[in-house]
Amino acid sequence: MTRSTGSQKMSNQDPETVARYEFEVPMEGSAEAVWAALTESTNAWWLADFRILGADSTVTFDAVPGGLLAERGKGGAGLVWYTVQMIVPGRSLHLVGHIAPSWGGPTLTMLQLVIDARGGSTVLRVSDALIGVCTDKQVGFLESGWKQLFTEGLAKYVAAAL
Repeated sequence: MTRSTGSQKMSNQDPETVARYEFEVPMEGSAEAVWAALTESTNAWWLADFRILGADSTVTFDAVPGGLLAERGKGGAGLVWYTVQMIVPGRSLHLVGHIAPSWGGPTLTMLQLVIDARGGSTVLRVSDALIGVCTDKQVGFLESGWKQLFTEGLAKYVAAAL
């Protein structure tokens, strides 16, 4: 299938697809502590390898509807990771983001983060629904990346604060 855009022709080689993955991250500490770290101390636990604009960038999270999970770098550089679609304070976040063609998209990502208190521990449930160009490699990369960020970053940050 070929689509014409102005004087250029594009070959539609990547069909639109839908993909989904889910996982849980057990954490030490109360649900309240995990929520506070997730939403108020994001820059403290966001790993350097995940800072697209450089290790010295700042990651902020305005956890309100329409708020941004964003990264700011030197010289006015910036990146919007996600926009908050819905929040239930202390319990869950629904985030919407975009993956640009230069990063394997175009893809829309709808990330849901739910905090569950289970006995004396807390679990972060992560689910992501992707629409657009979703190769197995890209989906695996996203899932393993979030697992690493929430396990090596957030969970270790919360445990160290105990």
